Amino acid sequence: MTGRNLRRMLRSPDALLMGLALPVLLLVLFVYVFGGAIDTGTDYLNYVVPGIVLLSASFGAAQTAVAVASDMQRGIVDRFRSMPIARSAVLTGHVVASLVRNLASTVVVFAVAALMGFRPDATLVEWVAAVGIIALFVLAISAVSAALGMLAGNEEAASGFTFFLLFLPYVSSAFVPPDTMPTWLRGFAEHQPVTPVIETVRGLLTGTSVGSSAVIAVGWCVAFTAVGLVAATALFRRRTAR
Repeated sequence: MTGRNLRRMLRSPDALLMGLALPVLLLVLFVYVFGGAIDTGTDYLNYVVPGIVLLSASFGAAQTAVAVASDMQRGIVDRFRSMPIARSAVLTGHVVASLVRNLASTVVVFAVAALMGFRPDATLVEWVAAVGIIALFVLAISAVSAALGMLAGNEEAASGFTFFLLFLPYVSSAFVPPDTMPTWLRGFAEHQPVTPVIETVRGLLTGTSVGSSAVIAVGWCVAFTAVGLVAATALFRRRTAR
């Protein structure tokens, strides 16, 4: 199922190109257009790269909902049910393929950022930990997206359901420090799930303080993954119970 979804992705070069080009364009936009006017107390490129990585991961993982909804709408799942495979393989195939796709996108973002002057001072262990946090975040978003794809009646609805997943990184510490935001918005930005993930990745790569962000980030990601997988599995069984 994972191989099938990866091949399916390669057969849609427009979607693949968009998934790779969007984070690069956002990185260039924020660094060269907005970066000169934003004061973060450090080099803005070093500040914004973790946020762009997480934003691109959110965008890519959210596409899992569309892919799941497409399978359910077009009846291919009925054929899968006639084959000797576990029901869970249909959903886990989408989630694992999303993880692979988004890790590839992450490599592209880091490569472009390096060309622009991004120079992290992380050790090998810190790099491994940062990639692990990113992978855990992608897994969590992909699991929730799979559940939303099962809940949606069609591809258009699935795309709409994932809007809040794409919105969260913008109202976080991805692009500006939360203390620059209005008081009523600052509390949300500081305590929503994406901010501790970004702060953990930023701290591991650039040496800023991580504090309790790592524990909170792992907790959020594990919780989202568990809820997403349980909900997706329950909805899948309900829709295929006949």
